[in-house]
Amino acid sequence: MCNLYSITKAQDAIRQLFRIRHDRTGNLPPMPGIFPDQMAPVARDHDGERELLMMR
Repeated sequence: MCNLYSITKAQDAIRQLFRIRHDRTGNLPPMPGIFPDQMAPVARDHDGERELLMMR
């Protein structure tokens, strides 16, 4: 159960908070529990622009 976290905010709120330019997650539902080795949204800098994508 280490590193357990959840996503309760709307996808648009995540994009605004992290100033995401490209959202590659599709329709992102609330995720009440995210565990290690599970796909989850990640904000990263790619070629100078922030993007949101699913990673493990």
